[in-house]
Amino acid sequence: MCHVIVTCRSMLWTLLSIVAAFGELIAFMSTDWLVGFPRTPDAVFGPHGATTAGEAYRPTLGIYGRCIKLPHLQRGILCGPYAIHFGEIASGFWQATSIFLAAGILLLCAVAFISVFTMCFQSIMKKSIFNVCGLLQGIAGLFLILGLMLYPAGWGSDKVQLYCGPDAAPYRAGLCSMGWAFYTAMGGTVLTFICAVFSAQAEIATSSDKVQEEIEEGKSLICLL
Repeated sequence: MCHVIVTCRSMLWTLLSIVAAFGELIAFMSTDWLVGFPRTPDAVFGPHGATTAGEAYRPTLGIYGRCIKLPHLQRGILCGPYAIHFGEIASGFWQATSIFLAAGILLLCAVAFISVFTMCFQSIMKKSIFNVCGLLQGIAGLFLILGLMLYPAGWGSDKVQLYCGPDAAPYRAGLCSMGWAFYTAMGGTVLTFICAVFSAQAEIATSSDKVQEEIEEGKSLICLL
């Protein structure tokens, strides 16, 4: 018989797990990791900065995508991938970043999917599903940290220097500033570790004495604060 067990702590863990996975996925897909120096579509970077005329804008560069404004386009800024193949990503460090982030996000998405069913199933192969998910979230967090640590090492690539100026170097962004995607990825990583720790509380809440008492009373839907 399936017992649907809903507690505040288990529902909060489920919600945070989904938010962490969704946030990391959106950040990874975004082009707003680096925000370039202001320029016009025909700007040229010289020794004294960018020469601009008319309305300036700030291009953005992601791990595999970018947003730029082309002179012949009248409809605004064009966003899309600059790397069609994995080998075309700006640097080897960013390729490694892509691998680690993708691995972490894959685990987080798997946990987010499983977490929805923890209301009905609390164990798998006699192992607590919360503990298993917490372990997976901890591993995912390590992958995400590795990816974020390697990401600034790729700032010295030719691609980044086109957006951030010739002063851009590993761990030095030059004229660029960090975009919201980078901070979202950092926040998602912190939230991932919070979820990994909080999974133990979700396990305690769903296996408490009050839950067992209501199961013995024959209730199939158990809701506890």
